[in-house]
Amino acid sequence: MAVLRVVLGDQLTREVAALDGLDPARDVVLMVEVADETRYVPHHKQKIVFILSAMRHFAEELKAEGIAVDYVRLDDPENTGSFTGELKRALARHAVERIVATEPGEWRVRAMMETWGAETGLPVEIREDDRFIASRGRFARWAEGRKGFRMEFFYREMRRETGLLMEEGEPVGGQWNFDADNRKPLPKGARLPSRLRFAPDAITREVMALVASRCPDHFGDLEPFGWAVTRPDALEALDHFITEALPFFGDVQDAMKRGEPFLYHGLVSPYLNAGLLTAREVCLAAESAYRRGAAPLNAVEGFIRQILGWREYVRGIYWHQMPAYAETNALGATRPLPWFYWSGETDLACIAEVVGDTRRHAYAHHIQRLMVTGNFALLAGIRPAEIEAWYLAVYVDAFDWVELPNVHGMVMFADGGLLASKPYAASGAYIDRMSDYCAGCAYDPKVKVGEGACPFNLLYWHFIDANAGKLKGNPRMAMPYKTWEKMEAGRKAQILEEAEAFLDALSPEPTRPAAKAGQMALDI
Repeated sequence: MAVLRVVLGDQLTREVAALDGLDPARDVVLMVEVADETRYVPHHKQKIVFILSAMRHFAEELKAEGIAVDYVRLDDPENTGSFTGELKRALARHAVERIVATEPGEWRVRAMMETWGAETGLPVEIREDDRFIASRGRFARWAEGRKGFRMEFFYREMRRETGLLMEEGEPVGGQWNFDADNRKPLPKGARLPSRLRFAPDAITREVMALVASRCPDHFGDLEPFGWAVTRPDALEALDHFITEALPFFGDVQDAMKRGEPFLYHGLVSPYLNAGLLTAREVCLAAESAYRRGAAPLNAVEGFIRQILGWREYVRGIYWHQMPAYAETNALGATRPLPWFYWSGETDLACIAEVVGDTRRHAYAHHIQRLMVTGNFALLAGIRPAEIEAWYLAVYVDAFDWVELPNVHGMVMFADGGLLASKPYAASGAYIDRMSDYCAGCAYDPKVKVGEGACPFNLLYWHFIDANAGKLKGNPRMAMPYKTWEKMEAGRKAQILEEAEAFLDALSPEPTRPAAKAGQMALDI
């Protein structure tokens, strides 16, 4: 029985479920560069290049095995632009009796796949994506009956089940989590490794030219492009991280520095999310570094927690809670996304730096995402769907299943605390402590109100005041609310007035730059 086996752009591994049992003598693998997927948000040019180039390389690897691959390019004049349209065209080219696919990472694509049987008249098998350590069913069993889903408890179960960093049933080092050891700023004079990047080959250069032609107005710089697009190169990137960066990753994983977007971070999330690496092999590589004395425990545990903990956990949250999850807006945030998220043109040095890094590399590390661009969006009350679409568009590793829960729940607290126990809200002092961004900024994080006051300071207290009815009862928010209540009435009024003026000056359009905080009350 001949089978049409569908492989998506984030399923680029020979071990993907759709290829299990493949018969090269009669089966056909269908891979499609789908125009709809390149433009439903304005994806970063490098993100599109990464996915399409990795797809083309993977297709060539399958062909080298003698497997029949029906590959539809983006610039094929007959490309319909949709998954379903290309599936129908492929069925007209091949005599097959059924369709096999691996479940996608996005709810809307899964819903589309479920129409394929009626659309084509053929049986369609959608197989579970077994590249994850925790299946959807495993997560559902853990989540059953819980009112709140705290990652830490899920993570501990995953540690027990996998045996990662475990000895005789107990966590190595006597504790599960070394996060308290991983919050130091970058020391002056720290030696930063030169991170491994990969020169584009002929296939990648061809894709880059295609993207430049078809997506000229998309966000981001096309060059320099340095991402791996094959499994061998992804494995080399992983080895480089384990050897050169992981030993120093732990203490300063939350640090930020001008002109240094990578620091000691892994840079392997794109390869994990596209299928070039597996979660298990990445975790085992990090654990091996600890076992042989090549990296300290706090660094290795912190890195493994990001994958075995957060990555597996947010994927579970996504499938357990969708589609209603995306519609929640617990804090009632409705402000449109400021234009400087796209342009980087702002006097806020921290945001300008992170947006600039993002434009150049389609990458920013987790603290830049959470505590700079994310923190601002939370404090400013940006509509969750708008900031979520931005994160999905601009980062090379952003796929809906991982981006949505992280932004919706962790960044924006839009799920009302299902994922996070409190909002990740912070004033300018946090950014000043963890980075060198504030030096030379138009604003001073030490100024709380008036001329030169850091907008993060003003917006923090504005956020506290505006959400008192929803957050005051949260035990982890007790201290800021006590501080706010004790603050002198005139000072509170000035903070709120200046914060409102700053927010009113934000613009979702490119024609109206925001005025400076501290000047707002005078300018209006």
